Amino acid sequence: MELEVRHLRALCAIADTGSLHRAARHLGVAQPSLSTQLRRIEQELGGALFVRARSGCRPTPLGRLVLSRARPVVADMRSLVAEARAAAAGGPELRVGSTASKALAGWLRRLRAQGQDPTLHMNVSANALLRMVADGQLDVAFVHEVEGCPLRIPRELRLRVLIEREPQFVSLPADHPAAARPVVHLSDLAGDRWMIDPTVDGEWDAVQRMFRAAGVHPHVLHGDYHTADALVATGEVVTVCQPTRAPRPDMAVRRLHGDPLGVRLLLAARTETDLDGVCPALEEAYWEAARQAPAYQEWLERDGAASRPPVPALP
Repeated sequence: MELEVRHLRALCAIADTGSLHRAARHLGVAQPSLSTQLRRIEQELGGALFVRARSGCRPTPLGRLVLSRARPVVADMRSLVAEARAAAAGGPELRVGSTASKALAGWLRRLRAQGQDPTLHMNVSANALLRMVADGQLDVAFVHEVEGCPLRIPRELRLRVLIEREPQFVSLPADHPAAARPVVHLSDLAGDRWMIDPTVDGEWDAVQRMFRAAGVHPHVLHGDYHTADALVATGEVVTVCQPTRAPRPDMAVRRLHGDPLGVRLLLAARTETDLDGVCPALEEAYWEAARQAPAYQEWLERDGAASRPPVPALP
């Protein structure tokens, strides 16, 4: 077996996500296939590249050595492909990465109105997106950092804080008894099934801490948030959601009492110039989305934060 770029890309994905499951999802392959590929790579190189444990995968000394050589190769190849495609299309693309956000549509629309040509790469892993920016695979990334679970931010990146702490709300069936009130206590939902996406960096741990602090022990299911939305609408589960989530006739969005779960919204790029070119459009798009979410707008007005805050540069 001869190592190819796709093998190196798989190793980088495992290291960046810290999990075979998340890496397989990022690469768009089945986990058993990725596990088999990793075993063959390790056999070819003569040693284990990762320590596998219940908490995830971490590189061995040999793995760190291989990754130090693999990352530049993968980054150079992706940059080559991106530059070649841009040249063939007749102009440069703005490569945007993002975790899920209701601000995305407005942001992309504003960037196009400014004459930019954005492409979009979505990923549930903020850490993976930040690594892609550092490696030159993306120009900018909009990510959220779950409170209490710091992201692994590459030293070469420049950051802007869009929102220092965005409270996370809860979505629940419109006919749920707790939906009759504007603020929901976790104790009101202790008997419900919750659905949480464990592949979102830090989310699972933060939600579990939230439950422990409230002294509740609900039944928790694993699933992506698109599936969770469908199950909320049919009364099967409740789930955490971004406050910009707009309600629907079959789904209510409510604030959690005490705002026990929060995230920090960050914009990352390799240069301040790159940030300056996209940050104002993102800020406008975010507050546009916030105005369309009644529960969030009420929260902002009550806390005296309805006006747009500054977007400071991080040191």
